Amino acid sequence: MEGLQPTVSARLAHLILALTQARGGDAAALARDVGFDPAQPLGADSRIPLELEERMWAEGARRTGDPFFGLHGGMLYRPGTFDVFDYVCRAAANLRGALERVVRYNRLLHDVAEFSLVETGDAAIVAHRFRAGIPGPAPQAADFTAASGLAAVRLWTGMPIRARRVALPHAPPDDAGEYERFFGTKRLDFSAPGIEIELDRPHLDLPLAAADPGLCVVLERHADQLLAALPQVGGFDTRFRELLAAELRGGTPTADAVAARLHMSARTLHRRLAEANTSFGEELEALRKGLAMRYLEDRRVSIGEVAFLLGYSEPRAFHRAFKAWTGQTPGAWRDAH
Repeated sequence: MEGLQPTVSARLAHLILALTQARGGDAAALARDVGFDPAQPLGADSRIPLELEERMWAEGARRTGDPFFGLHGGMLYRPGTFDVFDYVCRAAANLRGALERVVRYNRLLHDVAEFSLVETGDAAIVAHRFRAGIPGPAPQAADFTAASGLAAVRLWTGMPIRARRVALPHAPPDDAGEYERFFGTKRLDFSAPGIEIELDRPHLDLPLAAADPGLCVVLERHADQLLAALPQVGGFDTRFRELLAAELRGGTPTADAVAARLHMSARTLHRRLAEANTSFGEELEALRKGLAMRYLEDRRVSIGEVAFLLGYSEPRAFHRAFKAWTGQTPGAWRDAH
C-alpha cells in the first residue's frame, strides 16, 4: 500500500511566521513565497507537508538575518503553544511522566519525528530522531526542537535546569556561545546522528507546577482519540513496526496486543505478515537486533539496561539472542564497534 507523505502540525507554520515577524522579518511575504495560507486553521487535523515546514525554517532564518533563528524561537516557548500535546504533558505528576507523554504523543505534531527517554546511571537522555530513511531534521528545526524542549522542562518544573550535554545534528557554528549560554553547558556535540539532551536523572522526579492527575486522564483520552484519527504514514508495514516498537517499551510484545491496536484480529495480522513474506517473530527479532546495536553503541547504557529496554526478563536471554544474531557477545560487539 502506498504511504502518505509526512506532515507536521500547521501550528508549526504559524509559529514560524510569528517568530519571523517578531524578529523583524516580513511574515506575510514569507508565507506567500513558500505557498502557505496563513488562514489555515490550528485544529489537530490541520497539517502541512514536512518539506514545507523545513523550507519555512530556512526562509525565516534568511529573512530575519538570524543564524540562530530556531534556537531563539525555542527559547521563547510558552506553555500552550502546542495545544493538547502541551496540556497532556504538563498535567503529569512529575517530569518523568511529562517526558513519557512527549514520547507517546509527539505524533500529534510530527509524522516522522520520534522521541525516546533512556535512564542510565545518573543521567536521563531525551533523544529525537527521524524514522530510518528520512533525512532530518533541518538545522533550524533541530535547534528549535532542542531549545523548546529544555525551555519546556524549565517552565514545567519551575526550576532553572541546565543540560549536562546536548547533541545537535548539524555542523558547528563559528561561535557556540549562544548555545552554551542557553543550555548551560559547554558539552555540545555537533554533527551528531540526532538530537540528544542529557539531564541529571534525579530531575525526572521533580513535580510539575500544573500537575493534575484527574485532568491528565481526561487529556490522555482526548489525545489518544486525536492520534487514532490521524492518517497513517507509510502504510500497514510502517504502522505495524511503529506499534511493535511501542509494545516493546512495555515488555515482550504479543501478536494479540499489536493486532488489537491495528483494529484487526491476530489471525488477520499473521495473514498480512505472511503475504509480505515475514512473520511476527521475524519482525520482533529484527527490531530487537537493530535496537540492540543502536543501544550498544552508547557506552553509557549498560548491557543489563539494554536487555531491559529490549523486553528481556533477564540479561542471559539477551546474551543468547545477540550471539545468535552476530556470533559475538554484546560486550565483544561493543568493544569492536
